[in-house]
Amino acid sequence: MIAPYEAAGAEEIAEILATQPAAVLTGAGISTDSGIPDYRSPGAPKRNPMTWQQFLESEAAQRRYWSGAAKGWRRMGRFEPNAGHLALAALEAGGYVVGVATQNVDSLHRRAGSKHVIELHGHLRTVHCLPHGHVETADSLLARIRADNPWLADERVTEGPDGDAAIAEELVDTFVLPRCLECGGAMAPDVVMFGNFVSAENNRAATQLMNRADALLVVGTSLVVNTGVKMVHRARRQGKPVMLVNRGATPVDALAQFRVDGSTSAVLERVAELLGVATPAA
Repeated sequence: MIAPYEAAGAEEIAEILATQPAAVLTGAGISTDSGIPDYRSPGAPKRNPMTWQQFLESEAAQRRYWSGAAKGWRRMGRFEPNAGHLALAALEAGGYVVGVATQNVDSLHRRAGSKHVIELHGHLRTVHCLPHGHVETADSLLARIRADNPWLADERVTEGPDGDAAIAEELVDTFVLPRCLECGGAMAPDVVMFGNFVSAENNRAATQLMNRADALLVVGTSLVVNTGVKMVHRARRQGKPVMLVNRGATPVDALAQFRVDGSTSAVLERVAELLGVATPAA
């Protein structure tokens, strides 16, 4: 049973979705109830993520990145969709949501059953080589990394929010870098790292999603990334209502019809309940 204070604002969201199906934009805040940490909410630990430029500049940076990914990515696969992910999938199946644009790389929306998912910042399912773009599954690459660096099995790490992890520097220096199986080139993740750009294809898809929707529901993001802010401004220009569900303020609060400061899972689960769509148990 959801406590009333936890689902405050759900009635207003349900009332809008009942007649105005929404595009949904999600961020790290929707996945925290699955156990994945974020790094922008109040009290989140400070971190200094690697930029795309740093990754490209040196093999030392690539060793640091892939040694952390070898630990962090494997753990990411053990997280399960929570009630918020499942509620959005149910709302899409019921016709109240037209699709989800997510800034997360955890694939939890897909695993929850959402059909129309735009992964703005990529995902952890595959990797590619820098010289030619040859694709390899992440599972295959990580298996090769662990075989070449058996010490990873014993190393204790600090987990990060995007499937990364902190490894002791003296161990990173010994890390054997993975190479492309086809050309021997350096490997890169299929994620948008800081300093890189969302693909033109995903930008177009997000625009089309917003054009098809009658409203925008923003869930679990502080909206400091320009991609999400663009969707809010597009919705406003089109005269479509904007609803925010997030713990903590965002830079675009004044542009929303209303905002809910609370649990994304509790609010979305209550919205699905009010609209009479079935949500599997989380």
